[in-house]
Amino acid sequence: MNSALKRITALIACLVMGALAASRHTESSAANSWDQKAAAAYLDQRANWWMEWPKSARDHETFCVSCHTAVPYALSRPALRKPLAEASPSANERRLLDNVTKRVRLWKEVAPFYTDADRGAYKSVESRGTESVLNALILASNDAQSGYLSHDAVIAFENMWAEQQTTGEKKGAWLWLRFANEPWEADDSDFYGATLAAIAVGTAPGDYRRTPEIQNNLKLLREYLNEHSAAQTAINRAVLLWASAKVPGLLDAEKQKAIITELLGKQRPDGGWGLSALSGEWKRHDDTPQELRSDGYATGLITFALQQAGISRDNAQERAAFGWLIGNQNKTEGNWPSWSLNKNKEHHLSPETALFMNDAATAYAVLALTEANRH
Repeated sequence: MNSALKRITALIACLVMGALAASRHTESSAANSWDQKAAAAYLDQRANWWMEWPKSARDHETFCVSCHTAVPYALSRPALRKPLAEASPSANERRLLDNVTKRVRLWKEVAPFYTDADRGAYKSVESRGTESVLNALILASNDAQSGYLSHDAVIAFENMWAEQQTTGEKKGAWLWLRFANEPWEADDSDFYGATLAAIAVGTAPGDYRRTPEIQNNLKLLREYLNEHSAAQTAINRAVLLWASAKVPGLLDAEKQKAIITELLGKQRPDGGWGLSALSGEWKRHDDTPQELRSDGYATGLITFALQQAGISRDNAQERAAFGWLIGNQNKTEGNWPSWSLNKNKEHHLSPETALFMNDAATAYAVLALTEANRH
């Protein structure tokens, strides 16, 4: 090779390396171009509103733990602690944990979230099943930060396993609240609840999932999830994918791969996912048309589930998803947009209740984006 050709080759190599470095810098900058402080402020404000809302109040000076606001808050808010250089949990995190701990300790004394007397048949047992899973999930997630499973979390898991169904069509699952509201309180939400139970088990520190005493319970749970997964909506299977990443062996490799392929195949051209397209033929109660746009809940949850399943942030479709999340935060409010599957904004009880889907969307967007920044 003559000297001129060598110089040209070296110059090309330098340009390529420079382009790659610039690309990495651009991706790194993009990963940090969302407003973490605003997201935290939104989540804190909404958690505080929920805990103060009279309709969420329950006996023994406790409050209901909601799937749309409280649970996503408990899972996501700790992820912002390190980026924001916070030394300890926020006041609202502490209050939520204290509330859950109190209800776990008073499990046989506190009334269910809803009772047959005030909300109709089966609501008492549905409430117990639902709350037992949510309590275990929240406490296990909190304990995962320290690496030590607390006594209160152990009791929460004992309450959860005691509520697991051991006979019938739903054997292995939990009775779940049904209010004809997708995606968390409908007839198919037993499956969603079972996936959350699996996530709780897989999240718990101290190798809890290998505890001999729970192996039969896990077997029932695994069998239920595998038997019923094919009939689920795509959004339920997204949570199942997350669960399978937390509990090795919950699904075999082929089923995991099939869910990943399905979810990637439903990604929209803008890089996001739309919840209505992942929820079957569900119709709104108020007969208004479903929103067809990409939304923060579906995009955040699926992006995070794919991360948990091992899909690299360098995957082209994951990069597109991060691009959607980064580009669609409301920097003024701190949240991400999402829309109810059950009614439009005008038919909610109040402007505050119309934000429930934004609460969940913001939490899962935060989980996906902070997870990307960890690697």
